[in-house]
Amino acid sequence: MTEHTELLRFTTAGSVDDGKSTLIGRLLYDSKSIFEDQYEAISKTSEKRGEEGVNLALLTDGLKAEREQGITIDVAYRYFATPKRKFIIADTPGHIQYTRNMVTGASTANVALILVDARNGVVEQTKRHSFIASLLQIPHLIVCINKMDLVDYSEEVYEQIKDDISGFSHKLDVNDIEFIPMSALVGDNVVDRSENMPWYQGPTLLYTLENVHIGSDNNFIDCRFPVQTVIRPYNDEYHDYRGYAGRIAGGVFKKGDRVTVLPSGFSSTIAKIDTFDGELEQAYPPQSVTLLLEDDIDISRGDMIVRENNQPEVTQDLEVMLCWFNERPLQVRGKYAIMHTTKEARCMIKEVRYRLDINTLHRDEENTEIKMNDIARVVLRTTAPLFVDAYRKNRITGSVILVDEQTNETVAAGMVI
Repeated sequence: MTEHTELLRFTTAGSVDDGKSTLIGRLLYDSKSIFEDQYEAISKTSEKRGEEGVNLALLTDGLKAEREQGITIDVAYRYFATPKRKFIIADTPGHIQYTRNMVTGASTANVALILVDARNGVVEQTKRHSFIASLLQIPHLIVCINKMDLVDYSEEVYEQIKDDISGFSHKLDVNDIEFIPMSALVGDNVVDRSENMPWYQGPTLLYTLENVHIGSDNNFIDCRFPVQTVIRPYNDEYHDYRGYAGRIAGGVFKKGDRVTVLPSGFSSTIAKIDTFDGELEQAYPPQSVTLLLEDDIDISRGDMIVRENNQPEVTQDLEVMLCWFNERPLQVRGKYAIMHTTKEARCMIKEVRYRLDINTLHRDEENTEIKMNDIARVVLRTTAPLFVDAYRKNRITGSVILVDEQTNETVAAGMVI
């Protein structure tokens, strides 16, 4: 497998007992991505519990409490690879009280798998998860209509669920949505094609994951380079070396480009792009590189290198959609530390515009108390200017996190509107 195999991150979401963990177990098992000893260990556990066959869900439920209760509580990350792609799976919990875990697991995903139990059809959680996926701007949704074996592989059931989801998904901001009927338990249409559903002519889940086009998910238009650190080796060989290291958040940077540094506004030209493996002529997200400029400009961590004629908004007033993570509710006029790319500042929450009822997508402007797992639109004022884009334009420069300075806990994640 080459170093340049594309990496696809996907997240799973669905109601409790829709079979998310079983689906991932089946994906790992059928794509030959687990070891014999892992398989033996879960065979033994399944036998102990008196289950028929091997319970593949045990592969992902790593916490003992999850295995005992048979549910997923925290975000479980699993890694597997096929010759075509590498995958990172964030298996997120289905319970309402774990909305924050889903936001965490899904924030970097290219694809969201939304599981629907064929017997129950579209439930409240299906809508919640589809909405969160669209809020987080996950570019591709795959609706896995699972447990088809329990509805006699009925095409009518599949078509009905497909219609229901298409009915509300046009209200969401989702461009690419696929539907796959499957049975994770038996393995229909997960890795291998199903012989029980000859009426379905589409691809299997693994084929879809291997071939979904993710090259254009990054923003290659707006050049954004948040500086993480300044590299100055104090030795004779690199006497005058001064490089700015960081990870490209957007756009393509080329040697010889004119760039501007924020917040100072000074301009210069890219003299050289260095990486651990040698020099590059051009660099793009999500590469980590060191930029060298032709002029000596005072640049430090938290500054951003951009193109002269394409700049982010420089502002101290932000409107964000905030998902609240903490047991203690949000304090209006409360002060928090705010992290944005490599920059840290402090902020005050000026007002809560509305709380979003995720189940109905209704804007509640009356009751603006924001508690754990709530999502709300709020106005922030920061102590230092931030260089932001709208989240829908760039998921890196459009996201912030808030930290409680007393306890150092991350209390919220926000998406700039």
